Amino acid sequence: MINPNKLFQLEGGQQRRKLALCFGALERDILGIAEKGNEYNFSSMPRADYIKALCRVFLKDPKISADAAQKIAALLEAPNFDERLACNLARNELLAIIGTFPAEWDLIIAPHPVRALNGTVAKRDFFPGLCVYAEDIRSPFNLGSIFRTAEGMGAQKLYLSPGCCDPKHPRAQRSAMGCIQTMEWERASLDDLPQDQNIFVLETGGTPIEEFEFPKSGICIIGSEELGASPQALAKASYGRVTIPMKGLKASLNVGVAFGILMQKWVESLG
Repeated sequence: MINPNKLFQLEGGQQRRKLALCFGALERDILGIAEKGNEYNFSSMPRADYIKALCRVFLKDPKISADAAQKIAALLEAPNFDERLACNLARNELLAIIGTFPAEWDLIIAPHPVRALNGTVAKRDFFPGLCVYAEDIRSPFNLGSIFRTAEGMGAQKLYLSPGCCDPKHPRAQRSAMGCIQTMEWERASLDDLPQDQNIFVLETGGTPIEEFEFPKSGICIIGSEELGASPQALAKASYGRVTIPMKGLKASLNVGVAFGILMQKWVESLG
């Protein structure tokens, strides 16, 4: 943290960079996830007043947009000052002026708490037998997204092929939002999958998703971002192939988005 009076003395890019860093640190402090040593520590000024002082410095920048200035000014006048929103708006406007745009894994997001009951950690609720096989997902961001969707929609277990990226990768951990720790998962080849399960695959050229009869339990295979499901996976899917119809010229969906659509329809079919 830096004294607001010192910030007034800085100019241009140096001031913007310092302000952006301060607003980011303050967001983390508000969420309770500040790095050790970066907690708010101005004893002479409440945090809300400090943020307001930084916002007034921000408002004097001639390069900020009229829309951002109006929103920050309105927050300063509001009876209940929203500290986090003010920090977020100002930080992102400053980054846009500087020309630095945050990637998804740079966003300041509060960790999702594990639901508790009577002070004890609750057991994870899921649909027994709903499992997913991720084949050769190379992107840590996509893999983390698949974990998050699988956990949130109630899949029991996630199998990862040997070719999937490491779930411990920081970007996977970031996009999974803690779900890698709560979701049951294991590495497995196609031949390692249980033989007594209904195995189907999400791939083009199959039964439209609105017509597909989802099993009450089974394993859905989702293929890689680049190649889709392998010939071996298609051969393994004895229960069938389900397809998401599309109309666009590209007729292509991100694997995490496609998986989310699939999971919604599968869970919906269970009544």
